[in-house]
Amino acid sequence: MFNVSGRHYDRFACHYDPYGPIYSDRERLQIYLSDAGVLGVSYVLYRFALVKGLAWVLCLYGGPLLIVNGFLVLITWLQHTHPALPHYDSSEWDWLRGALATCDRDYGILNKVFHNITDTHVAHHLFSTMPHYHAMEATKAIKPILGDYYQCDGTPVLRAIWRKQRSAFMWRMTKVTKPKVFSGTKTSFEWRKKLQAGKFWFLVRD
Repeated sequence: MFNVSGRHYDRFACHYDPYGPIYSDRERLQIYLSDAGVLGVSYVLYRFALVKGLAWVLCLYGGPLLIVNGFLVLITWLQHTHPALPHYDSSEWDWLRGALATCDRDYGILNKVFHNITDTHVAHHLFSTMPHYHAMEATKAIKPILGDYYQCDGTPVLRAIWRKQRSAFMWRMTKVTKPKVFSGTKTSFEWRKKLQAGKFWFLVRD
C-alpha cells in the first residue's frame, strides 16, 4: 500500500492509486478494475462476517490466504536470490539481464500444484503472458538457446530454505580496480564471477 520495499519515486507511490508514478497511462484502467475487485471482495467478506461471524471468515478465507501468500513469498525469495544470480543497479540493468536473473527449482509434487511456476520460472520471466500449460514446452526449447545463461538448482526445497535462511547475505559491488573472482561455493551451482561495479551478488557461506 505504501510501496515500502519498492523503488524510490519522487512522490508518494501506492499500488492502489491509478495515477501513481508506478503505472503508465495504459495501465490505469486495469488498476481501477483491480481496486473495484478488492472493494467488492472486501464487502462480500464483511457481509459473510455479519452472517457467519468473524472466526468463520478467518478460518475459511484468512487461513488459506495466508498459506497462498506464504508460498508466494517463498517462491519469490528462492527463485531470485541465488549465488549464481546477479542483481543490477540502474547503470547495468536492462530488460533481458533482469529477466534472466532467476533460476528454476524443483519443488517435487508442488510443481504441479503451482502450475509449474517453480520449475519453469526462467521461461515465465521471458514470456510472462504465456499460458502456464505451455511453460514446460517453452523451458525445453529455451534451454539450448540460453546455454550457460539458463540456471536451474536441483537442491531439495527444504534444504534450500534452510541454507538460504542460515547463510545468505548481500554483497554490493563498488568500484573495482582489480577484478576479483569468487569460486568454490558449496552449492549445486559451480560458478566463477568477476566483481563489477553496478552488480549485486547473493553469496552463500556454507
